[in-house]
Amino acid sequence: MFAKIALIAYLIDKIKGEFKSFKHPVILMGDFILFFEKRFYKDSKIRGFFLFSSLISISFILALLIEKTASLFPFYLNILILGVLSSIFLAHKMLRESVIEVLESENKREKLSYIVSRDTKDLNESEIYKACIETYAENLNDALIAPLFYLLLFGFKGIVVYKAVNTLDSMVGYKTKRYENFGFFSAKADDIAGFIPARITAFLILLIAKKIYLYKKCVSFAKKHESPNAGYPISAMALILNLSLGGDTKYFGKIKKKAKFGDGREIIYKNDVLKAISFGYNFDKFILIGVGIGCMF
Repeated sequence: MFAKIALIAYLIDKIKGEFKSFKHPVILMGDFILFFEKRFYKDSKIRGFFLFSSLISISFILALLIEKTASLFPFYLNILILGVLSSIFLAHKMLRESVIEVLESENKREKLSYIVSRDTKDLNESEIYKACIETYAENLNDALIAPLFYLLLFGFKGIVVYKAVNTLDSMVGYKTKRYENFGFFSAKADDIAGFIPARITAFLILLIAKKIYLYKKCVSFAKKHESPNAGYPISAMALILNLSLGGDTKYFGKIKKKAKFGDGREIIYKNDVLKAISFGYNFDKFILIGVGIGCMF
């Protein structure tokens, strides 16, 4: 049943993409985080745990209620309803279109600032393209593989709770003075939730490129990343494109020392980004076949 729901969700995201006629649930999650932070923020892990546990609890309960309500309908209508709702939490098409918008924009730095957390105003063209590839590779996991992974394992409540964890991390999971304690549990939960999917993402990138023999090398580069997960898809993409990604990057006005991922060319071109996106398109085909096979069982 979960595979059928995942197939519907995946196809809707691939064809339709983001629903813009209503406020996205992830935005509502963000609104709750802002509400909690504004009223209850304290430089405390305990206060951060209350934020984490409250949003996760609310998300789980609402998702469970929706599942129970949908189960009252005939079987295939139940699957259709949950498939449509689950598609809202996938964002591969939106991710791909956002990167393409950067490439086609006359003001690439401004467009890029909408999809990355690094400072963009002083980036040269090669650095802009590098940021595009890095964010595309990393978010192949966050926007597609991880949500599908938890949807296949736990159904609708799985994908909803995963997106709640991911949203918490994206808003308060930073290692800054303000969030180091307050966002501690949110960041750790995201690390745990993304652990297996990130490695699956890297494996699939190499598999589609017919370079699975590079997986051991990918792991060696990925381990240099401060995140236990982000380095895997980034390193895999760097290796299949024969590029060197990563390196020192400016965040919030300060240069952050970062390892390099891959041992190829350091100057990045627009065509490199297009190649990365084309691998993502093949990613689509591979997942479609995999989830389709799952529907047979």
